[in-house]
Amino acid sequence: MVKAIVGANWGDEGKGKITDMLAADSDIVIRFQGGANAGHTIINEYGKFALHLLPSGSFNKNVVNMIGNGVALDIPELIKEIEEVVKRGVPKPNIVISERAQVLMPYHKLFDLYEEERLSDRQFGSTKSGIAPFFSDKFAKIGFQVWELFDEDRLKEKIVNVLEVKNLMLEHIYHKPLIDADELCETLVEYGKMIKPYVIDSVSFMPEAITSGKTILLEGQLGSLKDPDFGIYPMTTSSSTLAGYGAVGACIPPYAIKEIITVVKAYSSAVGAGAFVSEIFGDEADELRRRGGDGGEFGATTGRPRRMGWFDCVASRYGCRVQGTTQVAFTVLDVLGYLKEIPVCDGYEVDGEVTRDFPTTIKL
Repeated sequence: MVKAIVGANWGDEGKGKITDMLAADSDIVIRFQGGANAGHTIINEYGKFALHLLPSGSFNKNVVNMIGNGVALDIPELIKEIEEVVKRGVPKPNIVISERAQVLMPYHKLFDLYEEERLSDRQFGSTKSGIAPFFSDKFAKIGFQVWELFDEDRLKEKIVNVLEVKNLMLEHIYHKPLIDADELCETLVEYGKMIKPYVIDSVSFMPEAITSGKTILLEGQLGSLKDPDFGIYPMTTSSSTLAGYGAVGACIPPYAIKEIITVVKAYSSAVGAGAFVSEIFGDEADELRRRGGDGGEFGATTGRPRRMGWFDCVASRYGCRVQGTTQVAFTVLDVLGYLKEIPVCDGYEVDGEVTRDFPTTIKL
């Protein structure tokens, strides 16, 4: 049985809490997309944790936690997270990593930062985690999969070729220091040593898990409205946030996904730029932000205050529709207990007419 847990809105709907709860009855929990650019906040008997790359099943000792091939794998960040949870008394998580996952390179974070600087007031509100440059390289076929870290000669040759273009960009577009091929190769060889004990052939592992009847949980990052195809493009993330991508990002057949649990929050919040119809401001937003979530509505990765808004029926219905939702998990209704009336957005006025269908970005 394969279940997917995904978000209906802009992310931060409480997916980590739902995943952590359902992971107790699961054999395998898989991160299938995204990277360290967003986080899941989990509170349990060990304390409060903001996970970025670790699957939310990491606190359950009987769960295998997999980083799927669809993930932007920030290796130092993953190792740091493992060390941090162990330091706080959590038994070491059972982690496996697909050998086909792509590696987030040190220069991806640099290019993310430099591009936001170049765009200035036109920037996308990036978390500076390197996600957009990473996926640009993946689809331009100049990325590095995990298995490539273990062949140093081939790795060095590829690095030299890739840096021809990267250093031209650094010199002529961003006017920043160039990258040394030898130093980068040494770094990537070290990355390989750090993760080698966790690497598996997921193309063999997953079919065997499904055939043997394992209970598998797919854990999505962000939500429908940050999807590059169906979200508020271009103010989206760079990997698909939809349950359908779980089949690709976790290497399982599409028909194996039987349940799609879409998490919907009782009010709205968003991190980053882009259209946000039900947004509220000032004291009204500050009050909701302070009361919201697990200790307030602040980004689990960036710490920056989230933009706040009331529940949006239009966006939530649309978000569930594009996910192919079979069940909804409705979260944090208790937060709104301080209100005498709960405001809800049930339609958008576009050019003088009210619509209940979520439109493209220009109409938003």
